[in-house]
Amino acid sequence: MDEVPLRGTHHVELWVGNAKQAAYYYRKAFGFSQIAYSGLETGNRENTSYVLEQGKIKLVLTTPLSSNNRITNHLRKHGDGVRDIAFHVDDVESCFKTVVENGAEPLAGPHELVGEHGIVAKATIKTYGDVVHSFICDENYDGVFIPGFREDSETEYSFGFKFIDHIVGNVEKGQMNHWAGFYADVLGFTQLIHFTDKDISTKYSALMSKVMQNSNKYIKFPINEPADGLNKSQIQEFLDYYGGPGSQHIALLTDDIVHTCTQMRNAGVEFLEIPDAYYDVLKERVGDIEEDIEILRQLGILVDRAGEGYLLQLFTKPVQDRPTLFYEIIQRKGSDGFGQGNFQALFDSIEHEQGLRGNL
Repeated sequence: MDEVPLRGTHHVELWVGNAKQAAYYYRKAFGFSQIAYSGLETGNRENTSYVLEQGKIKLVLTTPLSSNNRITNHLRKHGDGVRDIAFHVDDVESCFKTVVENGAEPLAGPHELVGEHGIVAKATIKTYGDVVHSFICDENYDGVFIPGFREDSETEYSFGFKFIDHIVGNVEKGQMNHWAGFYADVLGFTQLIHFTDKDISTKYSALMSKVMQNSNKYIKFPINEPADGLNKSQIQEFLDYYGGPGSQHIALLTDDIVHTCTQMRNAGVEFLEIPDAYYDVLKERVGDIEEDIEILRQLGILVDRAGEGYLLQLFTKPVQDRPTLFYEIIQRKGSDGFGQGNFQALFDSIEHEQGLRGNL
């Protein structure tokens, strides 16, 4: 099939119930700076959006301005969640033509957004659930984001996030291969890793996952589905409360996870609790690492060695009342893995939280 040349992630848009409050949360709790705004004051009568930035990451938080609105219907079904994972491309029309020929379902064909600072080209296709992918070319635009937005500066102290490392999608049982095939056949992704229910399971629940990546390896999408177990898996819990497939978590890359997570904990972000015994055998399991294990223990940071190096990671609790979207904080030191050695401790912690919610 024809290759789809995606340069990277342009932005991720979340549809939320109150964008003003959500923007404040991401600024104060994650260290994002607010750079742009769209709303009634800019002539937008449908919704309000705030653009947040840290490193190369852009989050767009959007809320509807009326009850008769497609965003309102989305929120009624899903609650807060990811709507658009947008790609940065050089040629929107060519990319759109290729993916539609490859079988993608179009949502909006190539069109131009025109503003005083230039022109942005955009097109959109559907993917799993109500998540979409937009193709964006902004090489002829020198404004702060895209037309329709004005500069709106609220600068915060950065917590050190650099890039989006990966975004995980949860789909229904039996649909993982379909959506992994979608990314392979439509967008030209290749499979990086395949985890079976033998790899990711506990006494009570299990899941399966395939990790897909694009040709330049800047975009990685693990696709999860629930597997049979004694009780409800975390994937099924997500599907139940989200009302179907959706983006389960966004992994944010940092060069100093100890610093980043210290800032987040000081700001009140809640993380999954890791059993203390995990750290008693950490050095035996992963060998020598540069970090102080006692500091990792205090912060709840997990470590896994794979390939030529190791990675460090930890996971927030859901960032809204529904047990759906959460965030992973990750630092890579020569490893391109996804923390397989941490699955047992992580899933025990997740199941503990499910139990507290009465959903295990």
